[in-house]
Amino acid sequence: MTELAQIYLGNLTDNTSLASQVEQARCSERYLEVSISQSDSRKGRIHAHTSSGIAVGIVKSRDWSLQEGDVLETQQGNLLLIHLQEQKLMVLSFTEPVGDRAIELVHLGHVLGNHHWPIIVQNHKLYLQLAADVEVMESTIRNFQIPGLKIDYESPSSATQLDFSHHTHHHHS
Repeated sequence: MTELAQIYLGNLTDNTSLASQVEQARCSERYLEVSISQSDSRKGRIHAHTSSGIAVGIVKSRDWSLQEGDVLETQQGNLLLIHLQEQKLMVLSFTEPVGDRAIELVHLGHVLGNHHWPIIVQNHKLYLQLAADVEVMESTIRNFQIPGLKIDYESPSSATQLDFSHHTHHHHS
């Protein structure tokens, strides 16, 4: 049985009375926590499982995204606290000079652009937001068989505050 949560109560960071409500709910075991991905946070209907294994369905408008610390009330009267999973980044770097692979590199860049995968260049590395399925992204990039091309994953640390929002290009048809 899925618990439905569609009443938005606010966010813990800017609402002290809500924090005490959550504390009370925690004591009386009317408290659920759920961890969702950043891509899910924008959806209108989100299916997730709480840390205690209960199936929940979050229903909200698509006009806004769930934030870390958001609290919703379920139809059963439980309070649901939202955690956002940290978005991992794919990091591309080269372990050797690529020499005569200019054509493949341009082609790879073109393919990345076609997919609209957000990308940032910093410290001679390419950072890609995981905008698609990781396997799809990896196989797309490995298809080019560029020697020395290395794929890593990093959690965005505050040191590399990468802001992808300024780097999205709008294509005019």
